[in-house]
Amino acid sequence: MNELFYWQALNRAMDAEMAADESVITLGEDVGLYGGTYRVTEGLMAKYGEWRVRDTPISENSFTGLGVGAAMLGLRPVVEIMTINFALFAIDAIINMAAKIPFMSGGQFPMPLTIRMPGGIARQLGAQHSQRLEHTLMNVPGLRIAVPATPQDAYWQLRQAIHSDDALIVLEHELLYFTKDHVDEAAVAPPIHQALLRRQGRDITCIAYSRMVMLALEAADILAKEGIAMTVIDLRSLAPIDWETCVQSVKQTHHCLIVEEDCRFAGAGAELSATLQERCFYFLDRPIQRVAGLDIPTPFNGQLEAASIPRTEDIINAARQMLDTQGGQS
Repeated sequence: MNELFYWQALNRAMDAEMAADESVITLGEDVGLYGGTYRVTEGLMAKYGEWRVRDTPISENSFTGLGVGAAMLGLRPVVEIMTINFALFAIDAIINMAAKIPFMSGGQFPMPLTIRMPGGIARQLGAQHSQRLEHTLMNVPGLRIAVPATPQDAYWQLRQAIHSDDALIVLEHELLYFTKDHVDEAAVAPPIHQALLRRQGRDITCIAYSRMVMLALEAADILAKEGIAMTVIDLRSLAPIDWETCVQSVKQTHHCLIVEEDCRFAGAGAELSATLQERCFYFLDRPIQRVAGLDIPTPFNGQLEAASIPRTEDIINAARQMLDTQGGQS
């Protein structure tokens, strides 16, 4: 077991899959000589050559479409889009091609395509480079979406994505690349779309994904000192969603708090809230609550930017309010 940065875990996953299967290739802007904007493909061109590690022009729809074609012909391409904001240029290749070809071909053409893209708010990159577009991607039948929050999950889920015959998006948060944790490369991975309980509690269930899982765990530590025991569920996947894990926890705690960095309106949290309200209505002591980003373009100003997305104290205050407590057990 090694202690690795998140980006190193992704790099190890890529290396392992490329070593095991010659059909695995990667392409994108600066993935070759430069080693990737966040170092995820560092050293791979030197090891596997420029045929399998391909630098591309700045043309997201073109090289994503190339990945679609490569997948149709039997390769297992991993396309890196430098940032989720640039995925808007590739939306035709993602939505009209990758997501639909297996269905429209009657299964004759599977789509073993992995598309990696970092997103989220990463400290003063401006509104056009701070988007969270999971709400757009979740609304596309035929796409699967993994959202690893830890280095271990980054390693597991990228390898599983490459093995999948479905078009699979791996959403990586830009502020997670230099987080560090233990990674056991020999450990048996849970299913790629299975949610995990990161912390067990009796009073309230907090459901989060990506970087918000870390904030939820911080909030749970502080709440525990006040006598509030909060379960933290890491979704790990946004399409499909592991409803059973969420439902079973809400049945036990009778309170549900959903935390997301994305904007509140029509986001992942809205879908989570609607479905869990249907499935858990008679078990809830209070309506499901959401803590989410503001419905505004992300400000460039550092303080305003920080105020536009959930912070640890926001999660703590929401949990207290749900339980009618101000620093003590309900």
